[in-house]
Amino acid sequence: MSIETVGIVGAGTMGSGIAQAAAMSGYRVVVQDIADSQLERGLGSIEKSLAKLVEKEKIDQQTMDSARNSLTTTTEINDLGSVDIVIEAAIENMELKIALFEKLNGVCKADAIIASNTSSLSLTRLAAASGRPDKVVGLHFFNPVPLMKLVEVIRALQTSDETYAAVDALARQLGKVPVSVKDSPGFVVNRMLVPMINEAAFLLHEGIADAAEIDEAMKLGANHPIGPLALADMIGIDVCYFVIKILQDEFGDSKYRPCPLIKQLVDAGRLGRKSGRGFFDYSK
Repeated sequence: MSIETVGIVGAGTMGSGIAQAAAMSGYRVVVQDIADSQLERGLGSIEKSLAKLVEKEKIDQQTMDSARNSLTTTTEINDLGSVDIVIEAAIENMELKIALFEKLNGVCKADAIIASNTSSLSLTRLAAASGRPDKVVGLHFFNPVPLMKLVEVIRALQTSDETYAAVDALARQLGKVPVSVKDSPGFVVNRMLVPMINEAAFLLHEGIADAAEIDEAMKLGANHPIGPLALADMIGIDVCYFVIKILQDEFGDSKYRPCPLIKQLVDAGRLGRKSGRGFFDYSK
């Protein structure tokens, strides 16, 4: 199964990052979103990122121009009809993703793969609703996509060996390191990482230490490059809350109970870097 053209659904942070990585690796890329404004914002983010790489002499101007010229954008989902793989990077909502997968099944050519960048939702359930279950797989990239090496390749119960081999090869072509993961809530990274962030929030909530001290303790005591609370702000506190709730609901284990402070921050709209304030204040 040869992949030459990559479709991306969603021009947000993850979608635009995946699109940039694919374009820089020589693939033709079609990015679809429902709004022109979102496409413009996503394309602007890609152009800014490429320009920074040129400025830092990580790539040359020719590589930047080639990557940019490989990208096209559209608000029409039918324009994904000729791509070899679609990578869905829509919001983490199962009903929305199921509806999207059903729509993509009617649009995409028969041998096209449909992949999801979901960070925690069931690929097996998505595959069952897709109309082409053997061609559904998870490709969980990490933010910022152009810089982060890891990709979790998640096999749904129905994913064929051929589909898995094709996306594993794609991930390597993108310069990533794929890790094979069975379909399970949170997969590997988030099942370990988000409970740690949740426990750090409990430490803050209980007044054991302040946010800066908690993060400093983990950086110096565990050799982490960034503290768990600053990392939560980078990921998005709403995303962390969503994942810990998925873990709690799916496993029914009290160890995954969400910290009340995380829910309060979400309710207050303090979602981290993207909102200007989370566990730390970025407004300045």
